[in-house]
Amino acid sequence: MEKPNEICNYSKGDITDDLKNKSCQISFSTEYDQVEHEPLKSFQQFDALFQDTTPPFGLYEHKMQELADIESQYSELLKPRVRSHNRVGSSEESGTKLSTDDVIRLGGERFIQSRSSSSMNDMSILTHPYVDSFSGLSDQELKDVQLIEIFLLSSEKVTQQQFERSSKLLDWCDTLSSSLGNPIQRVVYYFSKALREKIDKETRKINLFTGTAEKHAYDMEERIMNTTTNLMAIYQKLPFYQAGHFSGVQALLDQVSRSRRVHVIDLAIRHGVQIMILMKALASQHDFPIKHLKVTAVGTGFEEKIKQTGDRLKSFSESMDLSFSFNIVIVEDMLDFNKELLDLDPREAVGVYSAHALWSLIAQQDRLESLMKVIKSIKPRVMVVCEVAANLNSPNFVNRLIEALFYYGAVFDSLEECMDREDENRSEIESMYQGEAIRSIVAADGTKRAIRHVNMDVWRKFFARFGMKEIGLSMSTLYQAKLVAGKFSCGNSCTLDMDGFGKSVIIGWKGTPIVCLSAWEFS
Repeated sequence: MEKPNEICNYSKGDITDDLKNKSCQISFSTEYDQVEHEPLKSFQQFDALFQDTTPPFGLYEHKMQELADIESQYSELLKPRVRSHNRVGSSEESGTKLSTDDVIRLGGERFIQSRSSSSMNDMSILTHPYVDSFSGLSDQELKDVQLIEIFLLSSEKVTQQQFERSSKLLDWCDTLSSSLGNPIQRVVYYFSKALREKIDKETRKINLFTGTAEKHAYDMEERIMNTTTNLMAIYQKLPFYQAGHFSGVQALLDQVSRSRRVHVIDLAIRHGVQIMILMKALASQHDFPIKHLKVTAVGTGFEEKIKQTGDRLKSFSESMDLSFSFNIVIVEDMLDFNKELLDLDPREAVGVYSAHALWSLIAQQDRLESLMKVIKSIKPRVMVVCEVAANLNSPNFVNRLIEALFYYGAVFDSLEECMDREDENRSEIESMYQGEAIRSIVAADGTKRAIRHVNMDVWRKFFARFGMKEIGLSMSTLYQAKLVAGKFSCGNSCTLDMDGFGKSVIIGWKGTPIVCLSAWEFS
């Protein structure tokens, strides 16, 4: 497949290497490894696959050789970074304001530098003057860098089981952070709350998380189904969500558009935005007019909400004079899902659409395996998968924390650039979704931890177990993503890159991967 130059000219491994470089820049000195010990399961091979198997962070002393010329490294970080030419919109930078990624990196470098001085205690570290390389930063940026450093210091004290010292540092974080401030202040506010909850759990022996990861994932899905206004406000403002939907639908169309009857099995229908996009695309096909579109929504709950989505889709189809039917398959347990529940017709071209549906089953890997076996038995022409492009499932607390800090830092940065700071929808979303996700990643352990996102490399290895072959995304798919993102005033910060294998597309924010879109067929 020939790739469009403006989007796909991507050097192999850059995204993966960048994520690894982020993790390697910050290391904690620990007195014990905080690695979760989960109950043994019959699916140990899946546990190993979905957990980060990279070595835990080394002791910070081992990083000192790499940071010998620390001032030079600061200078490199402060230089305007060469942005991917796949960045949507103009290549001109609008000012020299640091992104959250830049600030987190600088805070991490300052943390490493401060830990190399054994003569400095917590208070002297907080009041130590910045080196000359920070002279180009504004007063607010200096404060933000220091806030990141304080949070990292507090996190290190937790890994050393120095909970009282960690709590005192978190008091500083509480003073400097705010749920209504700039992106760094907001993201640290939620990370600080989560870390304090982890300390409370460790010191008071109180189980603050009740229920299983399955229940917490269900609760998160319930919020998504019940907060249409907030979610639509976010959807309309953030370019990478719409870019993901439009390019995902295009990837589906590429495989089924020449069929007169199309059947889409949607694993997370939610409010049905993706199906509306599909309807518009199918209705506009004059060369291959469609006779009928069938959609089957699969889930383990929220039947009434899904029915409401179906009613909206039926009304929408009528407005375009499109023949349409909507089926619902609700099972109490995904182990009960089977091929016979689907109204399959041999005349149909079947496609499976999975947008942010699989991650919640990582904690229930027998269910995930069962689902994939059923999908394989259906023999769809294509399975489109869109998932978070970050590895937030490491059993090692430090690895998980650092990855999450960069990922959610980019998300909060996008909310700042694309929405007003006082927007109530923004505050609600940050609290209900980002804040709760951060809480799960930082404060919950073992079977209580619901948020278990993994990157494309992990999904690729998992899908290989079912004989799935990755389909290279077409120029049309990539064009859709670029076109949609370019329509946003903040679209210039949305980045589009191919992953190391050159087949899936990573939609990011200022270079930080946010979502990954891929298409698959069964051999």
